[in-house]
Amino acid sequence: MQHFPIFVNTAGARVVLSGGGEAALAKLRLLMKTEAALDVYAPAPSAEIVTWAAEGRLTLHRRALRAGDVTGAVLFYAADEAATEDARTAGIAAVEGAMVNVVDNLADSAFITPAIVDRDPVTVAIGTEGAAPVLARAIKADLEARLPVTLGPLARIGKAFRRMAEALPHGRPRRDFWSDYYFDAGPRAFAGGEEATNDTLDRLLARHLAREDAPGHVDFVGSGPGDPELLTLRARRALDRADVVIHDRLVTGEILELARREALLIDAGKEGFGASMTQEEINRLIVTHAREGAHVVRLKGGDPTVFGRLDEEMEAVEAAGLSFAIVPGITAASAALAGIGQSFTRRGRNTAARILTGHDMKGFADHEWKTLSRPGEVAAIYMGKKAARFIQGRLLMHGAAPETPVTIVENISRPDQRTIGTTLGQLEPDLSNARLSGPALMLYGLAPRAAAALNSLQQEVS
Repeated sequence: MQHFPIFVNTAGARVVLSGGGEAALAKLRLLMKTEAALDVYAPAPSAEIVTWAAEGRLTLHRRALRAGDVTGAVLFYAADEAATEDARTAGIAAVEGAMVNVVDNLADSAFITPAIVDRDPVTVAIGTEGAAPVLARAIKADLEARLPVTLGPLARIGKAFRRMAEALPHGRPRRDFWSDYYFDAGPRAFAGGEEATNDTLDRLLARHLAREDAPGHVDFVGSGPGDPELLTLRARRALDRADVVIHDRLVTGEILELARREALLIDAGKEGFGASMTQEEINRLIVTHAREGAHVVRLKGGDPTVFGRLDEEMEAVEAAGLSFAIVPGITAASAALAGIGQSFTRRGRNTAARILTGHDMKGFADHEWKTLSRPGEVAAIYMGKKAARFIQGRLLMHGAAPETPVTIVENISRPDQRTIGTTLGQLEPDLSNARLSGPALMLYGLAPRAAAALNSLQQEVS
């Protein structure tokens, strides 16, 4: 991120612009929406600028900018549409301490003006680092259509009421109140005008103040295999509401970025065969935060119901008398199958498929190994990297054909996804030679389709 987005307080501040043509007009139409004192320097200003000056909306100086004219200004726009003159005025402004924007010259600008959706006091700014203005305009048009024109008046009424709402405790009680206002009671009341909306706010506040402390709640949420685009809409909403997010190591940074900025993020750090937070400690964290009234999201990679030790955590929450919900996610096996272009079951090949964990396969009985070794069997083996040699030996010993296809998918659905197609007989040494460092899933009995294998190879090369 080259340009850090901020909102500058322009109330009573001085903003200076040099220029009197089309570029100046475009900037001034936006700047006149602010509370800034505008000074325009232009030897030959357009008729519109002259009119705005006559109306008292800006101060017009019918001459070129000189040294000293920008002193005390917060922002400066070089909009003369002539490279030499823009460089001259920008140089003056920089020396005199103003932030400088040279219109249509990203390289020489200290700041840029984004595309803006104006629902004053709600303002949405859209920037593309100057790379795609057309895209910024398209996003602006989409947001303009989505955001109702009543949003601004509702926000202004709500802003005036904020001091009254401070009677509510910080955190979830206050958020619940404003959520009720903006997304339910407020829009319905606004049809009756501003007075009706204020009456609704009074009644809404009284109702929320009369509530007992809201009990906490826990959402067990599946974050999917890693790609944020595979996150469900319900999971997105849960992250948006969360006060506390307790997440596993497999949850990607891109997904954690979707949580509320104010949310407390706790890395539970569970990792197979290595040091990790104990399950008892995770249970205690979930219950402690929920008992304090927090909306807790227990965020797990993939789907929480698949090798996620969900039952232990649900039992802890139930024992504490707290409510919970399960938000399913796309499990790694589904994403891996999509990545190699295969189906888990296929008519004439297999009518059943197994989901296994490499942690538990050493406890398999002989009859289970014999069943898995039959022709046509298909299984998705989670966390099987370190047990791969053991799995290979047991299957071969129980009669599995050495040419049985095996596919390993590493970093499923992520930009660095890697697919290794091999056979049971070659599983070792192929797996060791691949030197996998990320989470991987083994698909026993399935080979990548040619197209999927080619795409994977092209991604790896690029």
